[in-house]
Amino acid sequence: MTLGAFDGLHLGHQALIARARERARERNARCMMLTFEPMPREYLQPDSPPARLTNFRERWRLAAASGLDELCVLRFGARLRGLTGEAFAQRLAQAFGSTVIVVGHDFRFGRDGTGTAEGLAACGQRLGFEVEVVAPVKGEGERVSSTAVRESLATGDFSRAARLLGRRYTMRGRVTRGEQLGRTLGFPTANLRLKRRRAPLGGIFAVRVHGVASGAWPGVASLGTRPTVAGVEPWLETFLFDFAADLYGREIEVEFVAKIRDEARFDSLDAMVARMHEDVSEARRLLAG
Repeated sequence: MTLGAFDGLHLGHQALIARARERARERNARCMMLTFEPMPREYLQPDSPPARLTNFRERWRLAAASGLDELCVLRFGARLRGLTGEAFAQRLAQAFGSTVIVVGHDFRFGRDGTGTAEGLAACGQRLGFEVEVVAPVKGEGERVSSTAVRESLATGDFSRAARLLGRRYTMRGRVTRGEQLGRTLGFPTANLRLKRRRAPLGGIFAVRVHGVASGAWPGVASLGTRPTVAGVEPWLETFLFDFAADLYGREIEVEFVAKIRDEARFDSLDAMVARMHEDVSEARRLLAG
């Protein structure tokens, strides 16, 4: 078993999974990821949750593609939060019967997060499981972490984010019918609900869309609340260049290539449309480079 929040499934998480799979093969055993929903910090910091790199479905898809045999999700709430480190370790031993548990060097568990990886290893000696602690993973000299990925996305540094993740950053979802304002303005969009309390980035982006054709399709996307039309809920709205097919209900994946600008409130729809034409031109230039 390997356990943790695993937000983003970055290179550090991938190292944990790879080591757990290796130990499972040695023992001819199955390999499981144990994670939490909501993420512990989302529950513990409801007024200022961390930006979520992957919603639940995105995280599940990435985990499913990593060669694990099982994925188990524990609901993180008052009951789980209140367990002492010893009680949590006992639950791991009794409910899952794992012989080896692989964690990162900064793993915390138990009430108030007071348990450490070393503490879990001490519990394992009493309860019959081994704990292996994986050292920090570094990418081009810096430690890989979800925090570093969030910082990269917030500043529009998608190259750095890709180095930390081991892939380009994307958001995935099923196209949902919106208010269709973009269609009336000449910019029909494929709209995705974010399904996370806080997004790690926002603004206008040059993107490539996967899942609409045999290859990636270029476009421009807006991620935000649409302040010009008094929007409240954040959406990811993508205008695909020279594309006319109906995408409602289709599952697509939007790859962020470059940030064009921050979201802005315009004094009129005409001013907004004029800027949208500029955004399209800039996105075409960036994607052609």
